[in-house]
Amino acid sequence: MSNDTYNTIHLASEGIYKEKGSKFIAYAYPVSNEEEIKEQIATLKKEYYDARHHCYAYMLGAAKLEYRANDDGEPSSTAGKPILGQILSNDITNILIVVVRYFGGTKLGVSGLIQAYKSAAADAIANAEIIEKTVNDIYDVNFDYLAMNDVMKIIKEDQPEQLAQDFNLTCQITLSIRQSEVDKIIEKFSKIESVKTEFVKTI
Repeated sequence: MSNDTYNTIHLASEGIYKEKGSKFIAYAYPVSNEEEIKEQIATLKKEYYDARHHCYAYMLGAAKLEYRANDDGEPSSTAGKPILGQILSNDITNILIVVVRYFGGTKLGVSGLIQAYKSAAADAIANAEIIEKTVNDIYDVNFDYLAMNDVMKIIKEDQPEQLAQDFNLTCQITLSIRQSEVDKIIEKFSKIESVKTEFVKTI
């Protein structure tokens, strides 16, 4: 896998693990930022308000530098860490896994809890479709209407994804460009008079 690609899950998925009457329901979601993560956790807590614990872990970014594990009241490192461990061992990112626990009346002990949260998370990942995505930079390309043909020729040749366009007296196209292609494409645009490119963000 090259430096500008990463693995994630395509769509949300579920997993389940049962032990001594306790039920561990895992929900895996593709996410791209902390706001989405907060919303998903809040939604699950509202939906499963009667569950004893809502433990989770997430990983963000192709470099896998942004992550967190939360035990939500379970003994330290028995829930969030095993969930995060499954994310790491499957080499995926931009993912949130929440495991909702319904207590069955019998304590499982530290090793039992670790196994339960690990197994529920593993089941959710096993039920998901793992896909490879590229790390892309978003650019706004601004140009005069007269430069339209030259700009569109570059887009046709290199095929960056067009996210938005606005054609008036001055034109703007928003492009999503794979990072390994950015320098080449931006250099081509720089050779056209009236074209200005502006970096927006990395996704």
